[in-house]
Amino acid sequence: MNLLNHEVILGLFRDNYLLFVMCLFLGAFVMTFYLIPKVLWVSREKNLMAEVVGRSAHSTKTPSFGGVAFFLTLILTLTLLQSLRLTYVGNNLIGAITLLFMVGLKDDLVISTARVKLFGQIAAVCFLVFSPELQLTSLHGFWGIYEIPEPLGYVINAVLAIALINAYNLIDGIDGLAALAGIVISGTYAVIFYLTGNSYFVLVSVSVVGILTAFLRFNFSRGRGKIFMGDSGSLIIGLVLAFLTLKVLVMTPNPSNVAEGYDPANRLLLIAIILFLPAFDTLRVMIIRMLNKKSPFAPDRNHVHHVLLDLGFSHFKASFCLAFLNLFIIVTYFYFSETLTNLWLGFVVVLLFAVTFLLFGKLKIISKRKAKPTHTGPAPEVDNKSSIEINSKAEAPAWPE
Repeated sequence: MNLLNHEVILGLFRDNYLLFVMCLFLGAFVMTFYLIPKVLWVSREKNLMAEVVGRSAHSTKTPSFGGVAFFLTLILTLTLLQSLRLTYVGNNLIGAITLLFMVGLKDDLVISTARVKLFGQIAAVCFLVFSPELQLTSLHGFWGIYEIPEPLGYVINAVLAIALINAYNLIDGIDGLAALAGIVISGTYAVIFYLTGNSYFVLVSVSVVGILTAFLRFNFSRGRGKIFMGDSGSLIIGLVLAFLTLKVLVMTPNPSNVAEGYDPANRLLLIAIILFLPAFDTLRVMIIRMLNKKSPFAPDRNHVHHVLLDLGFSHFKASFCLAFLNLFIIVTYFYFSETLTNLWLGFVVVLLFAVTFLLFGKLKIISKRKAKPTHTGPAPEVDNKSSIEINSKAEAPAWPE
């Protein structure tokens, strides 16, 4: 049996759908788990390490090229999925990932300006926004709005995608947080796409879960096996999450789901809840910075993970607490979505954001009194270059010869 044959792959997919999904998860996991040690070895051999500077939270030079393993696994996985010929939008996604990976890799190597990264994000997002399958033409009754002009649909999609890419990049501030948030978001999308019959997007979502699950083993490592995802990793994972988000926004309502009480008008609210952690953290720090009459893009220690670290949480505990918070918010939303109208459900979403904002405001005050500082540098840390305490005596994994 030739597993590279289109008919063979399609037959396996149709006859053993759930098994195919599980195998894809395992394949993405194993491939990432295999590639990361190779990336680590090359990074150390060529001294391609994240330097410890004044605003760094890590105390030892650490490779930040986890995105290389992400990219290779994603491209190989998407190429396999394209052989199923379920949709042609995968070609757009491959192009977008390739372009944004190059932008992120350049930033990991020599540091790019914000303008260059924004230009690269806009170019990559165009691959998605102008895909016919991701065209937004209706809000399905959200606040009474149905059909919208085509140009407005492009603008909404582009702004949403770029905002999500940057918000995801910003939460990559401590070990495990971006990966766990990505697992929660992708896992939730996988369930939604499974229930709505969007098989291709289930497979993409599950692939991301597999990649990030394998990465956690190395991101939480305490020795020479430690690696960061870097901008090359956070940008392309953020892009794939944006891709999945746009599909949720534009997909045709499933009649069976509508009959069970699902209201298509709630899609924007659903997206806001699924993306709660990156959306909330980004909005919160920007509001605080503007209230303090600072630039909304100025680095500081007002991110939610900083609040938990200053309370004495380890990176591991802080990351899992925040991932659980995102999951709890999602479950709460689904509990109320079956009984409340669009207007009242919108009120619940705003209330969840507001209560969480007040909660972390209170925790921030407590942390100033009882903080156990985890950062000793003279200035704020960079948002996406953090690490847990390094155990220099830990044994290194077996490197390739």
